[in-house]
Amino acid sequence: MSWHVAPLTLDNLEDLPKRCRRCVFWELSEHLGKQALDFGSTELEKEAWVSEVLLEWGSCGRVAHMDGVPAGYVIYAPPSAVPRASEMPTGPVSADAVLLTTMQVVPEFSREGLGRMLAQAVVKDLTRRGVKAIEVFGDQRPTEPGCLIPADFLRGVGFKTIRPHPRWPRLRMELRSGLTWKEDVEAALEQLLGTITIPLQAAAPVGRGRVPSQARTSSCGRLRAN
Repeated sequence: MSWHVAPLTLDNLEDLPKRCRRCVFWELSEHLGKQALDFGSTELEKEAWVSEVLLEWGSCGRVAHMDGVPAGYVIYAPPSAVPRASEMPTGPVSADAVLLTTMQVVPEFSREGLGRMLAQAVVKDLTRRGVKAIEVFGDQRPTEPGCLIPADFLRGVGFKTIRPHPRWPRLRMELRSGLTWKEDVEAALEQLLGTITIPLQAAAPVGRGRVPSQARTSSCGRLRAN
């Protein structure tokens, strides 16, 4: 199998799973997200958000393909570009961190180690850009697919809880410590893009009390670290 990971751009935005392509859970506040859903403009809002972040900050995600077929993606951005972050009960995100918002793996590729590979790709990109840390809101009790990454998976790839919560803890990875395994990351990526397979399942549940409607329809898999 041949893996290829590319930066997320407007050209490959359509490679996101359809429900994820229309999801603006992170990109808009809850109020504006409901308006966009009512007006049927979520795809346009998603495209506008990616365009703005690309222009103002740079690469904000990665899309993975296996043998030319879209297999998963990850999105991250400065917390100031993510309105929903300020509405999370364990916010705000630290000023020195980039926020990892969403990671999804298409179910048929859930056992290929793609979730771990995407996490490594984020570390590699942000370490090279001089970012000090990555933070993420995890889902402590994932029960259905959605927009938050399972907390157990995040801990399994090196994140540590910095603000506990019974459902939505905030986790953090210091990229200074990430530097200690930067060479390992780069070597692993080279191997993973070729033949290495790491057992992993994909997912991304979400919610805040009552799960917003757009969050319920954004699922594409389930992540679980070994």
